[in-house]
Amino acid sequence: MLDRSRTREGASHADALRDTVEFAKQAEALGYHRFWVSEHHSVPGVAGSAPTVLAAAVAAATEQIRVGTGGVMLPNHRPLVVAEQFGVLASLFPGRIDMGLGRSVGFTGGVRRALGHDKDDADRFGEQVRELLGFLDGTQRAFPGVHAFPAEGLRVPPFLLATGSGADLAAELGLPLVIGAVRGEQRMLDAIGRYRENFRPSSWSPYPYVVVSVTAAAAETAEQAERLLVPEAWSAAYSRTHGVFPPLLPAEEVLALDMSERERRLFTEAMRGQIRGTAEEAARELRALAERSGADEILLTTSTYDRAEMLDSYSRLADSFLSRTATTANTTIVSQM
Repeated sequence: MLDRSRTREGASHADALRDTVEFAKQAEALGYHRFWVSEHHSVPGVAGSAPTVLAAAVAAATEQIRVGTGGVMLPNHRPLVVAEQFGVLASLFPGRIDMGLGRSVGFTGGVRRALGHDKDDADRFGEQVRELLGFLDGTQRAFPGVHAFPAEGLRVPPFLLATGSGADLAAELGLPLVIGAVRGEQRMLDAIGRYRENFRPSSWSPYPYVVVSVTAAAAETAEQAERLLVPEAWSAAYSRTHGVFPPLLPAEEVLALDMSERERRLFTEAMRGQIRGTAEEAARELRALAERSGADEILLTTSTYDRAEMLDSYSRLADSFLSRTATTANTTIVSQM
């Protein structure tokens, strides 16, 4: 479960962070495999800005579920510091920590300047990943005599979050790939195909490993499931017209808005390509996606205003998808909120 700690109208950032920790406990009880948190800076609707700090709180509140990041945006940080942070996490919670890495930089020019970086830093992502992995396995030579204690020698599983060409880097470095159909499903499938074809086995992974990210919602009826997707779709459309992600609104408030023609078009686009329906309908589509992509894991992304309805959706999907695939497929389902 990658949880961005989305804020809701009328609630604080602190509420969102506490909700994230509570939701991790609920996800563990439902049988989900991973719970990841994200990194966003100066976004009004997102409280998750320090993923390794939040991952520590989540891991401390849970017992078995794997905890990680989806991801740490490496261009914002020095690889040594990231290695040290994951070394602390893996030392405190052995065998439970995942290291998801992304290449995004700040959302706006002002945020990038505050972080001390610019867009060009993303072009060094491959170099930064290599440096970080070198600090973990003790092979880095760029800084003689420098060691990322307590990380050095620990096996913290790395995952590369990618779209398009990022899949090629994951193949070159021999890392597991996390990918979604941000630019259309066919482009995602093409990238996965290149990744598998060009994969170079490494000490981190002897074979290609693909995690496909998809938004999905389940409810008693397809109409109710579609309403679950409305708050996040509006937030995405608003960000395209105003430059920020706002706190989530109730679905009924969104549907009553007097949207401009452009806002309506962006909102409609944001609702497309998402899986929704009854548990059986959504699970059927998820299994079909797993077959088309050959995914080793499915990463669910669902965010909505009503947290009780969101938990109910994840519960329905767990009951339907997990129970039916346990004996018939090798795909694991995890959840991103």
